[in-house]
Amino acid sequence: MASTSRLAKVRARLDLPTVRRASGLLEGRHRSIYSGHGQDFDEMALYQFGDDVSDIDWKATASTGQPVIRRFVRDSNLAMVLAVDTGRNMAATAPDGSTKSDLAVFAAEVICYLARNRGDTVALVAGDDERTVQIPARGGGSHMEMLLRRIDAMFDLESPASDLNRVLDRVLTWFTRKSLVVIITDEARPEPEHELALKRLRTRHEVMVVQIADRLPTDDPNEVIDDVDTPLDIPEFLRSRKDLVSEAEEYSLRRRQDAAALLRRRGIESVTATSEDQLIDALIDLLRRQKRVRG
Repeated sequence: MASTSRLAKVRARLDLPTVRRASGLLEGRHRSIYSGHGQDFDEMALYQFGDDVSDIDWKATASTGQPVIRRFVRDSNLAMVLAVDTGRNMAATAPDGSTKSDLAVFAAEVICYLARNRGDTVALVAGDDERTVQIPARGGGSHMEMLLRRIDAMFDLESPASDLNRVLDRVLTWFTRKSLVVIITDEARPEPEHELALKRLRTRHEVMVVQIADRLPTDDPNEVIDDVDTPLDIPEFLRSRKDLVSEAEEYSLRRRQDAAALLRRRGIESVTATSEDQLIDALIDLLRRQKRVRG
């Protein structure tokens, strides 16, 4: 059935140990993401940037010399937000030969699958520099399938240019409840122009970034890859030149390193996806690292 095809596809790709491991990591997040306000006491923990100052235990802080907060367990489920960059850059080619949009949709499918199994709600903010789609958080398979169809329909080579700030600003203005925000964009982002929005987002929510890698035009001398923004046809004799290949690889590496450094400054975990198979393990590792940072 069309209403279950996407989540069924993910279910077929994940073996049971993988599902248990990923779901367990996601469930573990519930102990760290919420604090205070009538919930059951869980543990004492050092204050982290972004925690609610009202949860500081001043007696414990005075005795340790460092700010300490009281963490609590909450019974309600986790609110999740998919923040998806749908600019035409996402319709380019990924390293495995698929389109970057295919990998982006698969990342969203895995997140929705894990959230549905856990009973969590998922909301969507997707857009570029001309369009923005927002769908409130709900649970259930039908809702997840609808979100995934909306995301998939927005990816196209004729789409407007990317505007990640527009997507992040919409998340900031629309969501007041502390949530897990999963940003899906390409490996060139975030850039310095996005740092302020990420800083504000990080103070209110937990944030993870899934970056979709680009295939370089020099990866295969026999294959012509056009730039999505500017028509680009590099002759074969140039694509096969070792110095050009090396320069393209160095540029791509610097771009990834700059984005990674920005995310480290903001305390945000990320993963770069190169294929569906690699993405499954990478997302599980991302959840594990995120739990360790905030647990």
